[in-house]
Amino acid sequence: MTALHTTAMRLADGRRLVYYDDRPGAVRSTSDLRTLAPLGTRSELRHDPLQDEWVVMASHRQDRTHLPPADQCPLCPSGPGRLTEIPAGDYDVAVFENRFPSLSPDVGRCEVVCFTADHGASFAQLTPERLATVGAAWVDRIRILSRLPGVEYVFCFENRGEEIGVTLHHPHGQIYAYPFVPPRVRRELASAARWRAERGGCLFCAVLDRELADGARVVAATGGFAAFVPAAARWPFEVHIYPRRHVPDLPALDPDERAELLALQAEVLGRFDRLFDRPTPYVMSIAQAPVSTGRDLAHLRMEAFSVRRSAGKLKHLAGSESAAGTFISDVLPEHAAELLGRAARVDLAGRKGARNG
Repeated sequence: MTALHTTAMRLADGRRLVYYDDRPGAVRSTSDLRTLAPLGTRSELRHDPLQDEWVVMASHRQDRTHLPPADQCPLCPSGPGRLTEIPAGDYDVAVFENRFPSLSPDVGRCEVVCFTADHGASFAQLTPERLATVGAAWVDRIRILSRLPGVEYVFCFENRGEEIGVTLHHPHGQIYAYPFVPPRVRRELASAARWRAERGGCLFCAVLDRELADGARVVAATGGFAAFVPAAARWPFEVHIYPRRHVPDLPALDPDERAELLALQAEVLGRFDRLFDRPTPYVMSIAQAPVSTGRDLAHLRMEAFSVRRSAGKLKHLAGSESAAGTFISDVLPEHAAELLGRAARVDLAGRKGARNG
């Protein structure tokens, strides 16, 4: 496994950008030649006492870039006559502070992770070498952001597809450094604490053991990880990937384990595309331990779900989901697992199913 090679710089408005390169020797000395005013946005946290949840007010995001044509993409490398968020003429992986952050610097941190300079690529199509660089960049950012004053949770995720609500098509993810533990994570850790008090052991390990024993919803498995559709999946196509050993977060994996995890994640996302022979909208995220609380209870996993429930239909969050908070699933998890199993990448040679893997 090659070492991570990083180069840090400042953009024209003072935001920090870091290049993560697959190999040493890349020259990253190009300056940001744009004229940009210093970042002056401010977001606000408001507490909902009924739900005991924090809500982020970020009205400045109404003006963010929205679905520009490919030749105006701000995440592509800069070139003659076009200056973007990435000053270099090419890059492997680049991470920078969001110009339109949901969490302004006085509240938390929002960063953009560009997986590749190739505008037309996808996470599922990244090479093993590039996946390793993305994974190493995630770990580096998690460690750095976890040390910021007031940060309680670091959340890495990717939104893909207009149906999900993306505003930029370039393959990229985001990292939010929250000043609180998100409500879903708090609920899960509370459940894990009850399980330990009543039965002993790890709730997440028990869930994994149950799925492996049942087998009906297992989509794919490796020596160190297993991917399955949860028994109570909320979304039409939803896959969770668990490490077989109990680890709290992504930095707790060694590089070989991380490579195994990301290869399985890329395979799962490739199967999403092969389900309906088209790019599938999805949300992919890393669920891990908070910075300072509940770390012994948490169990790392990656999750991915799609709002597409058939070739021409989407799952919409209507009354029961949005107003009552109760999901109604249109696809049985066992059937979803069967379909995803059929969408496995087959061996080389351009045979059917290999196109998007």
